[in-house]
Amino acid sequence: MALSRLEKVQAWLFRAVTSFFFMIFQLLSSPAASSRKLPPVSNPLLLQSATQLAKKIRRKEVSSVEVVQAYIDRIQEVNPFVNAVVKDRFAAALQEAAQVDKLIEEETGGEDVLEDRLPLLGVPLSVKESYSLQGMPLSTGLLSRRGVIASVDAPPVALLKRAGAVPLGVTNTSELCMWLESHNHLYGITCNPYDLERIAGGSSGGEGSILGAAGAVIGVGSDIGGSIRIPCFFNGVFGHKTTPGVVSCENQYPPTSGTQHEYLSSGPMCRYAEDLLPMLKIMAGPNAHKLSLNAAVDLKKLRFFSVPHDGGSPYSYPVSKELLDAQEKVVKRLEADLGVKVQEVCLPELRYSFQIWDTYMSLPDEEGKPPLAFAELMGEPGRPAWAFWELLKRMVGKSEHTIPAILLALFEKTHLSMSSPFIIQQKEALQKKMEELLGTDGVLLYPPHPRVAPKHHHPLFRPFDFAYTGILNILGLPVTQCPLGLGEEGLPLGVQVVAGKLQDHLTLAVALYLEKAFGGWRDPGAK
Repeated sequence: MALSRLEKVQAWLFRAVTSFFFMIFQLLSSPAASSRKLPPVSNPLLLQSATQLAKKIRRKEVSSVEVVQAYIDRIQEVNPFVNAVVKDRFAAALQEAAQVDKLIEEETGGEDVLEDRLPLLGVPLSVKESYSLQGMPLSTGLLSRRGVIASVDAPPVALLKRAGAVPLGVTNTSELCMWLESHNHLYGITCNPYDLERIAGGSSGGEGSILGAAGAVIGVGSDIGGSIRIPCFFNGVFGHKTTPGVVSCENQYPPTSGTQHEYLSSGPMCRYAEDLLPMLKIMAGPNAHKLSLNAAVDLKKLRFFSVPHDGGSPYSYPVSKELLDAQEKVVKRLEADLGVKVQEVCLPELRYSFQIWDTYMSLPDEEGKPPLAFAELMGEPGRPAWAFWELLKRMVGKSEHTIPAILLALFEKTHLSMSSPFIIQQKEALQKKMEELLGTDGVLLYPPHPRVAPKHHHPLFRPFDFAYTGILNILGLPVTQCPLGLGEEGLPLGVQVVAGKLQDHLTLAVALYLEKAFGGWRDPGAK
């Protein structure tokens, strides 16, 4: 369905204005001169999945102390480049690893007992800073929260620790987790391991970056608009946005309000696809049975669909040719390898992805109470931030807040959410179509973003491109982000794999296949 005349005018105006400001930004920006590159991975322990490492540790083929030390060394090697880990707990982690090795020495029940009871015993873990990790900061990049220390573990973190994982530290986020670049005035800016002049994504950008840099093997993220999937895409790793309500989102900051809890998901992030399913089993805790994670998946019996773009939204930019080509390669490979027919589908409602996301994120709760204003969160623990005043202060370098946070607060202040009956209708029509299309055996391919990782601060001029991921939060569908090798500029390519509600096991199975077919994660330091 072609754009209406009004939509064409909106698209032209939006792109003309953002292009004008982008031109000014480029004129004022100093040219980047950095040619630094991450050192290649040299320790073979860093090139094994968490599943493989746990097995070797249980069998005493390698000690947990050796594995943890290998990852500490790698973090110390790469973090000066990427600024992903913002607070470590290396000394405590080594003590915990030593206790793991002692436990294995004293265990009399054998390897099977350990595997059943402690499937991640001795394996290092990184944690997004917005999750409560006992004894570690819980600021989400807000200067006014710099002294806040978590007193408990968030449920998914507690479950992973109970399964034997050893946390190494916490990783950077965007300010208050509401932007797609991980940058704040408390910890600074996080860089992409494949190109330090590029963004790592957000809000789980620190997780994505340290995983992509081989400074971690598994981690945890949260996702309300793409905050797991965008960083995983930009950093060439795997991530899973779980069906909402399965993995607990308690003890994270900032808290959800309004109906936002219906769209927020916690999930695993990792370099190797085989770690997704065991991590999800652990993180889901008592809800794991809802996902049929033990069910065998025959890919040849699935129905596959491909949606190459959103149909031409006035707010998001067109998908680049290299990402369109990458998704088409997946289509052809599936058809050649599995003998299936991948059907290309047009869903016109996707054109309104941003408006749908914006509308539903602004809905009041059951008692009619609207979501907490972003300015209130910015001012925590005091009075709400005054966005106009913060913008003036930022112009002279005096604001404690980042430009994206200030602009979001201004947007909320001046923008009436488009909760029109038309947008509600578009969402309901899209929900119905997707549920009928996917059922319990359907899988859909969809781009994670219109382009590969952009340069630092460039998303300011294309702020709504996250709608490619955000729409799937509102639809409540499980999605696995999968890497597809590197593109023309040496940056990761990728695709979202979507299934029906509670059919997470289907997308995880496809992720395993795509890793074998396209090579999975690539060492950013390799020549």
